[in-house]
This record gives sequence, C-alpha cells and structure tokens, in this order.
Amino acid sequence: MRLSMGKLLVVFFILCGLFFIYCNTTDNALEINDDKINVVVSILPLADFVEKVGVDKVNVIVMIPPQASPATYEPKPSQLKSVSNADMYVKVGSPIPFEQVWMEDIIKMNRNMHVTDCSKGIEIIEKDPHIWLSPRNAKIMVENIYNGLIEIDPPNKNYYLNNKEKYILELESVDKNIELIFSDISNRKIIVFHPAWRYFALDYELEQIPIEIEGKEPSSADISGLIDFAKEKNISIVFAQPQFNAKSAKLIANEIEGNVVFVDSLAKDYTKNLMNVSKSFARKL
Repeated sequence: MRLSMGKLLVVFFILCGLFFIYCNTTDNALEINDDKINVVVSILPLADFVEKVGVDKVNVIVMIPPQASPATYEPKPSQLKSVSNADMYVKVGSPIPFEQVWMEDIIKMNRNMHVTDCSKGIEIIEKDPHIWLSPRNAKIMVENIYNGLIEIDPPNKNYYLNNKEKYILELESVDKNIELIFSDISNRKIIVFHPAWRYFALDYELEQIPIEIEGKEPSSADISGLIDFAKEKNISIVFAQPQFNAKSAKLIANEIEGNVVFVDSLAKDYTKNLMNVSKSFARKL
C-alpha cells in the first residue's frame, strides 16, 4: 500500500521530532547550570580534580568522553555551545593533541571565560603530555585549579581551600601506597602500547618500553626487536589502553606467549584508577 504525500509528511515530522528529543536527551550532560560555576575540562581526570576542589559549587563538562582518544577527538557542536557559556576552562596545558588543535578556537568562543593551565609549575619532559599520571604532578595541577576557582569565586576561598587540602592528603597517601606496591619489584620494565606512563614511571623508578612512538604504528623490525627484548627480559605482559587499537600489542603478546592487559590513563576516578593500575603493573612484573 502506498502512502499519500500528506501521510509521508506526517511520518517525516514525527521522525524529526524523535530525533530532536534524542539529541536533547544525549546532551543533558552538557547543560549549563546557572546556580554553579560552569567548568569545562579537556579530559576526565581533570573533571575529578575540579569536582574534588569545587564539590557542590561546580558543574563540570568534559570535552573528551570515555573511550575517545585525545589524539583524534573533535568536539561536538553541543560541547562548543557549552564552552560559549562556561565560566572557566581547565586545560591540561601540556601538548596533548586535542588542545593543540582546538584550544585557540575554544578560547575565541568565550573571551570572558577564565582559563586555568594545569601544567603551570610542572616540567614537561620531551613534549610528553601525560603529566597527570604522576600523583606528584597531580598535586600541582590541583593547586592550579584551586587558584583558578578562588579567582572566579573569592568569597568561597576557605571552602575551596579545605577541599583542596583534603584531596592533596589523599594524593599523598596514594603516592606512598604506590611506592610500597613497587618496593619489592626487581624487574622494573613494562612494555606499553601507547607511551603514556613516563611521568608515572619516573615517580616509581620504572621504565616504560613503548610500542607506539610519536603516534606511529611500529614497523616489522620494531615489533621483532620488542619480541626479542621481551623474551630476553622474561616479560610476558603487554599493557594497552582502551582508547587505542591494540593490534600490535596483541601480536607481540602472542609471540611471547603472554597476554595483553588494559590500563586506562584517562579514567575519571583518579586515585582509585592509579591504585588499580599500580597493582596491575606490579602483579604482572
């Protein structure tokens, strides 16, 4: 049975309405809250930092969602709209690709937005952007976020100060616990697909051996060399991240009769995630 033109138009408008409802539903996490300080952050760990300091006085919007890669992610129009109404943007400040590509445009969208650079006071090593994975760097980043919030909202300085000091104590406790986790480990080399763990490794005297270098897939010769290295050092685990293709990691793991273990450098629950990652590294080492 063929539908008349009138019925086709009705169906069309119903579908448009459903699509509109769907879009609005999926954008709920991006809504601006007029009763709070609206803070946009680049990555999930920064959202955790902001929420630990700002608690119920902040509304946090994350640009790069879970499972997305900072190397390739492009912000959605709804996210850019949120930026235009935000009070504060918290950027990593180290050379993560997302910020290198988009930060200038993001700032242009809202000249009145306060921008906090979390890398202030942190030494960037060989343009490695993963500064947040060191709990010792995290303390500095939290301090920078605190300074940004009190600049926007000075009457609540003591509130933010108390929250910041409480969270820094938590970070210091995690740092000491991770030191204990690695204290009896003799083999301190870890093979990772994406080289995200340099700052973490420096904190705890580990050595990361990356498969991917400068964002490039390894050559056949690189893979062969890593297989030989892993066999020589009796390494049976290759660590990968859920945001990246683990094909090369699986290939190496198969050749050394080992396994791929996923560890997430971009998880939101920062202290819990670092403890889990540390236990995973130590258990496999």
